[in-house]
Amino acid sequence: MPDLIAVEEFFADPDFSGASISPDGTRIAYRAPAHGRRNVWVRGIEEDHDDAICVTHDARRGITTYYWTDDPRWLLYLQDTDGNEDWHLYRVDLDAPDEPAVDLTPMVPGSRVFGAEPSTEVPGTVLVWMNQRPMFIDVFRVDVATGAATVHLEQAEPGETVLLDRHDRPAFASQLSEDGVLEFFTIDPGSGQKHLLQRLGGAEYPTGTQPQLVTPDGKGLLVGTYQDSDDLRLVRIDRETGQQTVVAAVAGHSLDIMGTMAPDVLPPTVFVSRRTGEVLAARFVGDRPRIQVVDPDFAEVYAALAQLSDGVLGTLSSDESEQRWVATFIHDRDPAVAWFYDHATGESRQLFCAYPGLDPEVLAPMTAVEFPARDELPLHAFLTLQVGIEPRNLPLVMLVHGGPWAHDTWGYDPLVQLLANRGYAVLQVNFRGSTGYGKRHTTAAIGEFAGAMHDDIIDAADWAVAQGSADPQRIGIMGGSYGGYAALVGITVTPDYFAAAVDYVGISDLANFLRTLPPFTRPYNANSWYRYVGDPEDPAQEADMRARSPLTMADRIRTPLLVAQGANDVRVVRAESDSIVASLRERGIPVEYLVAEDEGHGFANPENQIQFYRAVEQHFARHLGGRVCDRLGADEPAPCR
Repeated sequence: MPDLIAVEEFFADPDFSGASISPDGTRIAYRAPAHGRRNVWVRGIEEDHDDAICVTHDARRGITTYYWTDDPRWLLYLQDTDGNEDWHLYRVDLDAPDEPAVDLTPMVPGSRVFGAEPSTEVPGTVLVWMNQRPMFIDVFRVDVATGAATVHLEQAEPGETVLLDRHDRPAFASQLSEDGVLEFFTIDPGSGQKHLLQRLGGAEYPTGTQPQLVTPDGKGLLVGTYQDSDDLRLVRIDRETGQQTVVAAVAGHSLDIMGTMAPDVLPPTVFVSRRTGEVLAARFVGDRPRIQVVDPDFAEVYAALAQLSDGVLGTLSSDESEQRWVATFIHDRDPAVAWFYDHATGESRQLFCAYPGLDPEVLAPMTAVEFPARDELPLHAFLTLQVGIEPRNLPLVMLVHGGPWAHDTWGYDPLVQLLANRGYAVLQVNFRGSTGYGKRHTTAAIGEFAGAMHDDIIDAADWAVAQGSADPQRIGIMGGSYGGYAALVGITVTPDYFAAAVDYVGISDLANFLRTLPPFTRPYNANSWYRYVGDPEDPAQEADMRARSPLTMADRIRTPLLVAQGANDVRVVRAESDSIVASLRERGIPVEYLVAEDEGHGFANPENQIQFYRAVEQHFARHLGGRVCDRLGADEPAPCR
């Protein structure tokens, strides 16, 4: 039986993460701890961490997203306040790294930066997308040195997305029509007039067509679309003719769009050349993610990179010459490792490992499995079992992903590893509605919240029991966001099935959830929440949403429950957790409730993560019988047994 690994070893900030190379190829930037938080460090290409300089100094909240600029003096990063997602863009001076960062985007509360890109047309500037007009996401040109901002492009109407070419000119636009069909337009560079180019699908694109990229010559639009297939492909739409040409496709596999929905934390859907803007490769969903090379000139580089790790290419950056590369790899038992590769010389070396104290040999492998739902819909899942523990009659944790328009994938997950290390079988099923497994699989979730989507989770757990891996009397359920909703559905719709549950920033009242989303999100919900669940402004649909809401069924709950919530959550507001907890406490039902005052939609600060996952460890140990680490005190880890 393997030794227990302390919670801190899984959930402390990584020693190193987020590595990328500078445009001139002379420096590497990355995140590492400083001032008790993740901060950005910079070092020379031949230097090690002892020579690096910490260039940001945030002691309140860790930094996730940073950007190189075309000027070697400046580096930019995004930061919000205690998880409220009101992102601002800050500038740091690499020539004077001890100077305070400068906020380039001072805005009224409730406005935020959605993204930034260095301009290829005007040196020394970046294009910044932000909603200084609350319902409109406009593009601003910001001078990095002075901070001067000018409007570059105003959004004509809420919900419209305008795509710029490499000369920063409007080239294409997309928008949802009243009937939920995605419409793509060309934009005339002289008059600014829009002309309908293509209409694509509807409910099969709950997050829109992803990605949406203008080709470097401005003559084509790259989108993820199904065409006549059940699998999502990367397709080029010709600007003049509307003709669709497949750029990347893998039979039986869909384009992995997760990186477009969370580009700051997940590997990209497409790898794009820093030098030319051409697509180098695309990522597809599978038992292990699959990389499809698109650019023949990149094939040789990719072949060399693939020799560095037995994992799957994760993130990638290069200098302007595309001779020097920094890459990370996805692996189920090995947290991210960063490598440097020089294509001109063939030199390669490991830069660092995220968690050098974790031995991959003692971590648990993740295995792809497949089984049918009760209506014969194929379900893909990942089962993780700890090495050294007989996989028979184990306590089982059903770990449900958020979204729900997302998917679980093969790779390292600290929560999965913690639970496996404590002796649980961990099963992550891509229930209907999950992306990545085809059009039919996604759209099968329409109208099935607290219905067939929940049945899929039960069917997956029943499969594990039938396989002999799981003890039917010791099944727990846990998830965040939609996964938290699924956990609450599990203990209301099937109140006798689960022996323990954890709701992490989860939805308890679907109607209230939709009404409290930030206003600028509403034009984008037609093919997602409104199509799959309902519009709370329609009385009949609201009644159906109430019937599918755990808060309405809270009187059925008798399962031991742990709830965790960020006080500043703007996606699933605190009232969602407060309401379900209050309902249980009014009935005298025990419920443990953790609220982090300095967090939003999910915990980012390591002390909050550690407190929460210690509570998860104790909660499941009490009610499912897994192993637990003894503690000498609240903050000091003791030896594990």
